[in-house]
Amino acid sequence: MRHLFISFCLFLSITLSAQEQKSVDFISGDLSITVVPEQKQVNGTVTYTFDILKPVDSIFLDAKNFTFTTVRLNNKKVKYSVDDKHIIIRKKFKKGGAQQLQLSYEVQPTQTVYFIGWEDDANKNKQIWTQGQGKYTSHWLPSFDDMNEKVVFDTEITFDSTYQVIANGNLVHSKKNANNTTTWSYDMVQPMSSYLLAFSIANYDKKVVTSADAVPLELYYYPKDQQKVEPTYRYTKEIFDFLVSEIGVPYPWQNYKQIPVKDFLYAGMENTTTTIFSDAYMIDSITFIDRNYVNINAHELAHQWFGNLVTETDGQHHWLQEGFATYYALLAEKELFGAEYYFWKLFDTAETLKQQSKEGKGESLKDPKASSLTFYEKGAWALALLKEEVGTESFKKGIQNYLEKYKFKNVKINDFLVEIEQANGQSLSNFNEIWLENTEFPVAVVYDYLKNNSSSISDFISLQESINKVADKKAQLVLIENAYDESDSIEFKKRLIFTYAELFSIDFMRKIIASNDLMLRQALSLKTIQIPTELQTDFESLLEDQSYSTIENSLYRLFLNFPEKRNTYLDQTKDIIGFSDKNVRLLWLTLALVTEDYNSLKTKDYFDELGSYTNPKYDPKTRETAFQYLFQTFGLTDTNLEDLAKASMHHSWQFKKFARALFDELLKDEAYKDRIIALLPKLNEKEKLYLTSKLE
Repeated sequence: MRHLFISFCLFLSITLSAQEQKSVDFISGDLSITVVPEQKQVNGTVTYTFDILKPVDSIFLDAKNFTFTTVRLNNKKVKYSVDDKHIIIRKKFKKGGAQQLQLSYEVQPTQTVYFIGWEDDANKNKQIWTQGQGKYTSHWLPSFDDMNEKVVFDTEITFDSTYQVIANGNLVHSKKNANNTTTWSYDMVQPMSSYLLAFSIANYDKKVVTSADAVPLELYYYPKDQQKVEPTYRYTKEIFDFLVSEIGVPYPWQNYKQIPVKDFLYAGMENTTTTIFSDAYMIDSITFIDRNYVNINAHELAHQWFGNLVTETDGQHHWLQEGFATYYALLAEKELFGAEYYFWKLFDTAETLKQQSKEGKGESLKDPKASSLTFYEKGAWALALLKEEVGTESFKKGIQNYLEKYKFKNVKINDFLVEIEQANGQSLSNFNEIWLENTEFPVAVVYDYLKNNSSSISDFISLQESINKVADKKAQLVLIENAYDESDSIEFKKRLIFTYAELFSIDFMRKIIASNDLMLRQALSLKTIQIPTELQTDFESLLEDQSYSTIENSLYRLFLNFPEKRNTYLDQTKDIIGFSDKNVRLLWLTLALVTEDYNSLKTKDYFDELGSYTNPKYDPKTRETAFQYLFQTFGLTDTNLEDLAKASMHHSWQFKKFARALFDELLKDEAYKDRIIALLPKLNEKEKLYLTSKLE
């Protein structure tokens, strides 16, 4: 009987996943939701319009753990069944159009909708935001996990009037209600896959600029971040106008919005018209030098064509999204920062891909389980070499034909290749084999391309070959110094420093510092572990550079190399915070605490401040660094341990993994183990269950 049951479940699963859903075409979805943060709940009604293309005896939607209060077909009650993943409408449907399905529901999403800060009444930055790709919109809306089902969604969201609510499409109106709530109504005109449906709720202001072809670009920010708007969104209009021109197809949606959120899962996500990105990229002008939003800005925008306008049928064709977005983002950076910048970025990714291939870990671009390195970086390389092979004119014509032919549809790799072949008049079978099917990275072809297009890269590769032929270190240094002096390329000089810094003489290091180039000085600060006494004053000048990365590295190296001046270095940097993750401040606090007799009356204040940064109100990177510094020095307080327990349940898998690994280390210490046991009553059930399992 058990085998019969398993067979039935397997049959049902296969039926639902394939579902003769090709017999059904969902056209539009009008949804109205109310978000209840105190219960982490979404209450909603959605009305779908669909056509029956051929007779079927049921239809289904993906719906994870929903409670349905109303299910009506064409305004009549209808038989249905629900499991933990679907709602199935049981009815014999005849071929025909304009059917309507209305679903009213309640759901407490376990993922996809993230309620940030609502457990802390004092938190002034409460937010709610969604992430559909990889997490499935069907956790908060009965919808379609299958990317091939594209629907025109109109969204109505009711929430507290003191917040702003942003969703896909154009805000057609907002209506204030009697209960201190507002209903925001957003309209979409064209269809999209369900995973691209999104909303964000928080306290925002916005700046609006207009593209060359009159598309509104809405740039959101927290009111406290007004001074960060320009450096964060720098070049946004230029990027938009460039991509429209370069792609050759008009922007396909009504407007474009960019929205920062706290504790986001990724750098950014290209929801249709509504990119959500990590607020770690809300930056000041100094941060722009080291960590800016430009590449992410361009990457997510490119997805509005490659991923949203045309969407892969399944993971085997993921190159059509990530490879293309990565490539066009690189082209945007080339437009902004020059060809040298572009080719050296390609060189860096080629080096990584070459090493991956050398280790036997290369992957095919048609492998649905390939890594991000393959889909993004190898994918971008494939397009760069495809354009080189067919020529710019044929490439752009093929891109335009591809987007026009398959707009608002789903695509496979072959669909794209056919359009390029037709534009060029030649077979791409060789390209398909070398770049898309083979797992090895075609190193020889790539480096020939780089050498032919960048004289500085050609010089660098030639220099490496010359150095490898010389055994004597002094002779190697002569080659390096001569190459440095003869080159005008900052990118070339940076790679010299990163590759050969351990060979440098004192005079050569002094020359680099004296160049006053921020990037070269930073590269030297990163690569120098032992600072020669003769260069102490030179390296001290790095503490005044307009780079938080340089300041952090230089402070640490100077602190270790010249202990007699630790107080001076700490005094000089005491007011510097650094990046959004407080990199300089966290290091400073740690160094101040381990420096004997440094402002001893403030030692407790420093320790309390360092410990406070493990609190959930801070971003994961800040918290992770604070946990690490505390663990490596003075240890974690009970409050820090409670914060670590919360981190072990965090929605970011990377941060959760870090927290759990740190708990594993702490539990090796009997004293920590006893303290963790004593803390269990203070933890919530999930935290308690996890730690109890680790204690067994």
